[in-house]
Amino acid sequence: MPSQFFGLNIAASGLRAANASLNTTANNISNADTKGYSRQKVKQEASDPIRVFARYGCAGAGVETIAIERVRDNFYDVKYRTNESLLGNVQQKNYYNQLIEQYLADDGTTGFTSLFDKMKVAMEDVKKAAGTTEAKATFVSSMRSLTEYFNSVYTSLQNEQADVNAEIKLCADRITAISQEVASINKQINVIEMTGTTANELRDKRDVLIDELSKIVSVEVKESPVKDENDPDRVTGATRYQVWIGGSYQLVDSYEYRKLVCVARESDGGVNQNDVDGLFELKWAYANYKDGDDYSDLSDFQMDSRIIGGELQGLLAIRDGNNSQYFHGISGTPQLIPVLDANGNQEVDTSGNPVYERDGNGNLIYTVEIDVGDVAYLKDMNKCTIPQAGQITIGSKMYKYDSWSYDGGSKYKFVLDNGGEPSDYVRKSVPATGKAASIGFGNSYEGIPYYLEQMNEWIRQFSSAVNDIMVSGYTSDSLDGVFLLTGVQDRNSVAQYSYEELTSLSENKGYYFLRGGNFDVNSVLQDNCDRLATKSDITEGESEYHNMDRLKEMFDTKKIFRGATSGEFLTKVLADVALNTSNANTLEETYTALEKTIGNQRLSDSGVDEDEEASNLVKFQNAYTLSSKMIQTLTEIYDRLILETGV
Repeated sequence: MPSQFFGLNIAASGLRAANASLNTTANNISNADTKGYSRQKVKQEASDPIRVFARYGCAGAGVETIAIERVRDNFYDVKYRTNESLLGNVQQKNYYNQLIEQYLADDGTTGFTSLFDKMKVAMEDVKKAAGTTEAKATFVSSMRSLTEYFNSVYTSLQNEQADVNAEIKLCADRITAISQEVASINKQINVIEMTGTTANELRDKRDVLIDELSKIVSVEVKESPVKDENDPDRVTGATRYQVWIGGSYQLVDSYEYRKLVCVARESDGGVNQNDVDGLFELKWAYANYKDGDDYSDLSDFQMDSRIIGGELQGLLAIRDGNNSQYFHGISGTPQLIPVLDANGNQEVDTSGNPVYERDGNGNLIYTVEIDVGDVAYLKDMNKCTIPQAGQITIGSKMYKYDSWSYDGGSKYKFVLDNGGEPSDYVRKSVPATGKAASIGFGNSYEGIPYYLEQMNEWIRQFSSAVNDIMVSGYTSDSLDGVFLLTGVQDRNSVAQYSYEELTSLSENKGYYFLRGGNFDVNSVLQDNCDRLATKSDITEGESEYHNMDRLKEMFDTKKIFRGATSGEFLTKVLADVALNTSNANTLEETYTALEKTIGNQRLSDSGVDEDEEASNLVKFQNAYTLSSKMIQTLTEIYDRLILETGV
């Protein structure tokens, strides 16, 4: 049976409920502009009724405030984060493609087409005065300007690759920082919620971090209740919060987290001839890993995955995008290198055993042959991007090689480095036979490596065609012509490749050694432009210029690059980058619009509506006032009952 003050208790419960609603409304209004804040609401339910000895049986006991909960729909979170991942990807591609487009653009003065046209004009001037030094000097200088153009663009693209590489590290570091923070918040949330309350603000903070993470990399989250093994039906209040990135990598599992570590490739560990030194490989590490620790046992983060998502995937596409053109084939049987005597016979030791070459550490040196099959671009040295020394994967193991050779058909031979390096690329066993072999990996996007390869391909084919004409001609003084275009052998040296090194002594590599970064005019012609081969007939006089006619005909008619003539290089390459930029820009606009749309949908559900809160303020104020009036009324009743009736 309820007490005589039962009504007062009911009114007091209403007062407390209205007060909780008013405080929650005040909190919502205060955080209307707070990033990531989810609107909160008070959850109320009628108190359990009390049985009374009367015909109506039970009497209501007021109201109970059960909890203050967030208003948030996980459906919109998933949609928003999926879109953020797509947006981050195309934003990076769009930004860096625009830079590439600027590097290649022709401003009418220093661009490729302008310089190439100036060179052709200078060539026409040579034809008008083939015997004069001035005309030939102008032509050689214009050709030098063309090589310097490629030097400049090559350097700019490599610098951009280095910038992208640094940004990849920033992304990896931020992913690690977020994982650590989320794991810490998970612990705080469980500590609070195991007491029976809801950690709304901490959950908002965690969701903001996951939103940020989704812009960097694709994200999937799962939260499940933790059950008591001894009493599965008991609600513990704790939850297990898990985060996966890149499709399958578990970044956070409750209080445990993983790190995404950047490990710089060694100077002889490159996978592309045009890559800058020190590009990062991504490794997957446990939380206790620190910078400077041994990384040989860390697992790889698959950088060629198409489901990485976010800014990280966009950056990797720009840094490593090679249009899926990379070295790959099937390994043959490893062979030892015999030591030969002066007569070409294999040497034997004192016991009569054959002697094989060893490295400085006394280890046997193995060679392995890789068959690339019918892949056309791997049989064309003009398209070759294999580093002179680097790393090759055979089967599931990584090996270092010191050098390689090509037989002119479908087979390459690599001389393996047999150890001595403090890394996970040390050769630990003899390579397996018949296994898949590759250098690097294929990335279907047309990124910086693709444009560098296109540049090198043009340079090699153009140089070969020009040099063939030059060496078959004669100077005005009837001397044998010299080759015009070559490359600097080393960035710290002025030594250039000879014509023989690019042809007869190249061991089927052709002009492989020429790149945009070392492209140059033969120093002989830079020092003495009269060595320019203007004549095609040694018996003619100094004014004969038919060799320049041959050069002009080659410029105008020979298809040396993607079915186009020499001067159409920029048209072809700019078409590629313009298409990529246009696609990325269109997608960025689309995903940006979706970001706003989905964001507004999410805000309409979980955001603070100031008009709605103002309405709630009046509603809860009225409820508070009514409960107060009820208490006042009951107080007067009790006063009359107690003081005036003598109860």
